[in-house]
Amino acid sequence: SKAEAVRKSIVAVIGDGLASIRPGSAEAARLKEVLIAQKMWSQYLEVGIGPDAEIFTKSQPMSAVGPGAEIGVHPQSEWSNPEPEIVLAVGANGRIAGATLGNDVNLRDFEGRSALLLGKVKDNNASCAIGPFIRLFDDAFNLDDVRRCDLALSVEGLDWFALEGKSSMAKISRDPADLVAQAIGPNHQYPDGMVLFLGTMFAPTQDRGAPGQGFTHHLGDIVTISTPKLGALVNRVNRSDKIAPWTFGAGELIRSLAARARG
Repeated sequence: SKAEAVRKSIVAVIGDGLASIRPGSAEAARLKEVLIAQKMWSQYLEVGIGPDAEIFTKSQPMSAVGPGAEIGVHPQSEWSNPEPEIVLAVGANGRIAGATLGNDVNLRDFEGRSALLLGKVKDNNASCAIGPFIRLFDDAFNLDDVRRCDLALSVEGLDWFALEGKSSMAKISRDPADLVAQAIGPNHQYPDGMVLFLGTMFAPTQDRGAPGQGFTHHLGDIVTISTPKLGALVNRVNRSDKIAPWTFGAGELIRSLAARARG
């Protein structure tokens, strides 16, 4: 078959260790040449094994929602999904302080239309959920635990639909420390620090409606992302325009602090 022929041509270049290809390495560059020749290269493979990671802004400071809150899906989207991820808490100096869970709510139909729509795909009202807490690194929990972490995901719908999935950090192509270094440093600063989503291996394929139509969120879905060392992040799906709008930004924070200082 064509797929087997492509695999043999890849193995001839880099050997059997396809899963061990280090992004940005000489082996990755040779693999890219093979896939381009086979007309199988894509922008997703570029950020997966190329030298530069896909780094983008998911939400503004204080716009994320926490456990128990509603998460927002754009009302024009007909194909959306949860993305269970580990999230790192990173200081302004680039030091990783701890980790938590996150749901990088995604609009697959918008993304499929154009990669230039990434802002609308990813950043909508209540489309970023983080929690239930940040576990600080210490002798009992550190970045190596994150590297080995397995996430479980479940979706329970009002229509009795149920989906279960998982994502393994061990299979993510880029190391967490490398992602942090690409996000913050001499070329880009976060003076107040940042929280960084690390990506996911989960992509739902289970049909929810007609055969072959795949999965999409319905209003009222309960989404649970969990792992033993970080607890569970649970949220309910709603339309982003039906959830209370985000109003508490940097300006409101300063006014609140000033009012409290005045007594």
